[in-house]
Amino acid sequence: MNNQKNLYLNGNEAAAFAAKQINYHIAGYFPITPSTQVVESLEIARSKKEHDIVLIGAEGEHSAAGICYGASACGARVINATSANGLLYALEQLPVQSGTRMPMVMNVACRAVSAPLSIKGDHSDIMFALNTGWLILFAATQQEVYDFNICALKIAETLSLPVIVAYDGFFTSHQKCTVSVLEDETVKTFTGKPSYENKLLDLSNPKTIGAYMNEPFLINNKYQLRLAMDSSIPAILQIFEKYCGISGRHFALTASYHADDAKYLMFALGSSYNTVKSAVNSLRKQNIPAGAFTIHALRPFPAEEIAAICKKAEVIIILDREDSFSATGGNMTLEIKSALYDSGCKARIYSRVYGLGGLDFYDSDAKEIFMQCISSTAKSFDYFGQYPGDTSHILPSYANPISEKETSPALDSFSAMKKRLAPGHMACPGCGIPVNLNILLSAIDGNVVLLFHTGCGMVVTTSYPKTSFKVPYIHNLFQNGPATMTGILAACKEMQRRREYPEEKITFIMVSGDGGMDIGMGSTIAAALRGDGFILFEYDNGGYMNTGYQQSYSTPEGALSSTRRSPKDAKRHTSYKNTPFILAAAGASYVATVAESNVPDFRKKAKKAARHAGNGNFSYIKALSACPLNWGDTPATERENIAAAVNSCYFPLYEIENGKLIINYNPEKSNRKCPVSQWFKYMKRTKYLLEEEYRENLDVIQNDVDERWRKLLLLAEIEF
Repeated sequence: MNNQKNLYLNGNEAAAFAAKQINYHIAGYFPITPSTQVVESLEIARSKKEHDIVLIGAEGEHSAAGICYGASACGARVINATSANGLLYALEQLPVQSGTRMPMVMNVACRAVSAPLSIKGDHSDIMFALNTGWLILFAATQQEVYDFNICALKIAETLSLPVIVAYDGFFTSHQKCTVSVLEDETVKTFTGKPSYENKLLDLSNPKTIGAYMNEPFLINNKYQLRLAMDSSIPAILQIFEKYCGISGRHFALTASYHADDAKYLMFALGSSYNTVKSAVNSLRKQNIPAGAFTIHALRPFPAEEIAAICKKAEVIIILDREDSFSATGGNMTLEIKSALYDSGCKARIYSRVYGLGGLDFYDSDAKEIFMQCISSTAKSFDYFGQYPGDTSHILPSYANPISEKETSPALDSFSAMKKRLAPGHMACPGCGIPVNLNILLSAIDGNVVLLFHTGCGMVVTTSYPKTSFKVPYIHNLFQNGPATMTGILAACKEMQRRREYPEEKITFIMVSGDGGMDIGMGSTIAAALRGDGFILFEYDNGGYMNTGYQQSYSTPEGALSSTRRSPKDAKRHTSYKNTPFILAAAGASYVATVAESNVPDFRKKAKKAARHAGNGNFSYIKALSACPLNWGDTPATERENIAAAVNSCYFPLYEIENGKLIINYNPEKSNRKCPVSQWFKYMKRTKYLLEEEYRENLDVIQNDVDERWRKLLLLAEIEF
């Protein structure tokens, strides 16, 4: 056994530590809770020059999966990390990876999937991956996350199959404990040099990858994938055994606890296995012969090993942290039942769905389920931890709805207009989101329907069972907001045509932010091309703020973030994303930039956007929105901060109406023009650029800002 040291790590950090030691070529990623820490930890290590992994932030999980696929096709070692709806968004790419037999490793910090939106841990996401052709290892502890990540690469390259290392979101991903890690050279020796054949870049023997395939060939392709999966068990066990030789830690496809003489066996996947083991200890003290078992591999599924563990049991209880709705249990129930049926098992089998949305699961809960199922009158399937709804209880209304009369054109001042957003919300002090929303909505008359995609704006205003909205509101995911609004508009219009809904005047507004114009850009452009009649309002806070401030395509050049931590790395990562011009080119009828430092201009543009939307045309408004927590500035000076961004021409105020560009505010004419350093000095994320050491970097940024402003002035002079 080789030398090891103990570190205090959570599961995400353990995965990143293993990846750092392996020194992958490429990591394609998109931040999503609770897996984001994997890449953030790699970024910290990269800033310290502890690895050479190229970290590529995509605009969404689907693209991140594509980056990984392309890199793996070149023979590179590739890693990714995701969770929940991110896994589902990338799901289309997973069979591509396995169907072409491209090895890679992906960590999945398991989490509930929307809707309703929850960021807490359960297994609803990982079960969608069962039929994708990926090998899936499941770690119950932080130590196993580390160990499985090292073994996973070896397994992937040995079998030419991609591997998922899954573990419980928050329970394992964020809780810290002591993890024994190997020396870097030991890991490198174990994994060896890449043994995977370079398929794409072999110019002397060019290959076609992913050809079009119909009958009779496709069935053979899938059969070969089935054979590879079925034959993977000996290879995995051999790699586990070899790893035991260097680490002293033995792993198998299954694990059990007091199972040899147990009459009553309980299965739990992931961290709950340790909770069940604690319950078994308590029951054993009461002379109740209980036992526990788990599996470390969802694919390949260890059916024979499970049957061997359960052969003496009279009662088998299967816990599922997800539900295969309308079946007789979750996916683990269905698969374990199948394995036991094939083995001729005669035990009574019970299934319980538990712990959804991160609901805590204690050893007392496991004991209660044991005692329920020992009774012969127990239901074969049930939920545990749910509670009956009370139909006599109606949630109170915390804010009266806003009537059309209260938002009539007569009430034309900011202060007089009734606010559609209640003051009760959970935004950070100084957050620009509620400020910008209230300014926008103060200028729009009549009825309003709001759609928010996922982000800080949604999370801080709709924490069940309360809501901050006094007007109709709906939420959908980042990538689907504009498409959802298209459906709302079409339905409203058609129901009005059929006289099934009154001819109400309604302004439909979609609210985006926190990087939504990255992952949701495709859907947004499509809505603009269709000319859908709604306002898309973006509060641009310059990062993926709801996941902890990772760099987005609107993060200012040179600004530090959780995925660009070192001032030494202030070089250009992405080009400036000119979203207003992109949408104007896509046919948006009205496009404008606004700022809370110029309220009259803001409200004037909001009215124009509403008019265009009311006429059945797509409108887009972009506001620079402060985020004190991640910008590192003072809430009390946010308006000054935003004004500096405007006066430096980093964020100029203009509009494009029916193709005509008009500059609404020229700081040069009012003698308020200032260098971009005047804006940067307000924020910790950019203040370092004012140091002499980074003068060259600041000059490059200033030149970019000046060039964009010069081009804007020229475009404003063009006559159409």
